[in-house]
Amino acid sequence: MLVISGELDHQVPHAISHATYMRQAKNEGVTEFNELTGRGHSLTIDAGWREVAQVSLDFVSRFVK
Repeated sequence: MLVISGELDHQVPHAISHATYMRQAKNEGVTEFNELTGRGHSLTIDAGWREVAQVSLDFVSRFVK
């Protein structure tokens, strides 16, 4: 599981996103946290959505053979 957070997200702040990561990290599978600098809550619909897509693709591509 990949948890992506925006540094400037005030709707789901770092503490909540990171707590989600810590809880999920207890599972067997791979869990990673990535906080994007200067980004707010609308990660996938604001300018810069390609960075979010690339982070996601990089994560998935490490596990696809």
